Formats: sequence, C-alpha cells, structure tokens
Amino acid sequence: MKRIIGAIAAGVVAFSGIYALAASLSVTSNTLGAGTSATASCTADTLTVGYGTLSYSATVPGYTVTTVTITDNTSPTPAWTACKNLNYRVTVYTGTSSPYTSLVETTGTVPATIANTTGSTFTTTAFAAQNANSITGVSVVIGG
Repeated sequence: MKRIIGAIAAGVVAFSGIYALAASLSVTSNTLGAGTSATASCTADTLTVGYGTLSYSATVPGYTVTTVTITDNTSPTPAWTACKNLNYRVTVYTGTSSPYTSLVETTGTVPATIANTTGSTFTTTAFAAQNANSITGVSVVIGG
C-alpha cells in the first residue's frame, strides 16, 4: 500500500513540475516556442482574404479555386506602401481541428502598383486547383 501511495505521490510531483514548465513557455517575435505571437508587419491594417474566381469541375465534382485575393478595406486610406515589393506566402488548409492539413502553398511579390485606396486588392500567383468545399483556412505571410 505504501508503494502505491509513493508512486501516486511521485506521479503528482512529476506532473506538477512538467505542467509548471509548460506554463512558463513564451513566444516573442525573435524566439521559437509554443504559442502564438503577433509580430511587426508592413501594415497594421486588417487584411481580408477571399477566393479568386471559382470554376466548376466535373472531375472534382464541384467548384475549384486556383488563386486567393488579399484586400485592404481600411478607411479612409489603406497602408500598402511598406508592403509593396515584399514577398508573400499563402497557404491553403483543410481540416476541422488542429493540426490542419496544408492543401497547397503559393508565393509571390506584393505588386509595386497596388494603390493605397480603400478596397485595394491583389491576386496571388496561381496554384493547383483545389476543391473550394474542402478549404477551411488560409494563412498569409507578407515579408517573411
């Protein structure tokens, strides 16, 4: 009986130590660890991501998407200036819970000609056609 109680006590102590260690992990813009962090960006504006033109495919069957549009609807004036000519990476995901599965990724450069007007948008470089119904998330990195 003493061995069982001793084993339980040791397990509680070990679990508490591991839990405390995990709770102390933090993330900053220049460190790697568990968690999330917002880092400096070329714009503080909220960007909207949408599908490019949808096309019906009988082989899928369903609608497919091959591009993503990124729009800045900030009023009165969006702040694209610092983003122009920076590289971007867009990843399209599927799944209902973490970890999500990457369907496709595309990279390119934010156009130098994008206007600083409300609703200004650019379209990513094309990627392999994806079933629009299976897309559950999109991540966008500009300048990284």
